[in-house]
Amino acid sequence: MCLAIPSRIVDIQGDVGTIDLEGVTRIINMALLDNARIGDYVLVHAGFAISVIDEVEAAVSLDYIRELVEASLEDG
Repeated sequence: MCLAIPSRIVDIQGDVGTIDLEGVTRIINMALLDNARIGDYVLVHAGFAISVIDEVEAAVSLDYIRELVEASLEDG
């Protein structure tokens, strides 16, 4: 199973971008996207931005991920 995580772009320098996910920043490869801008949310998988998504869709996905993390902590 693969999981693509929605993250907000905070910087772009050519094909290299910096994303923010819950206060954690990562460097990613942006070569697969030609329309992403700073402030956009992208799905990131294996270090590559693979798709631009809207902010509402990103928020819903991140809420689901938070719920999964909380549930796993309660079970563990």
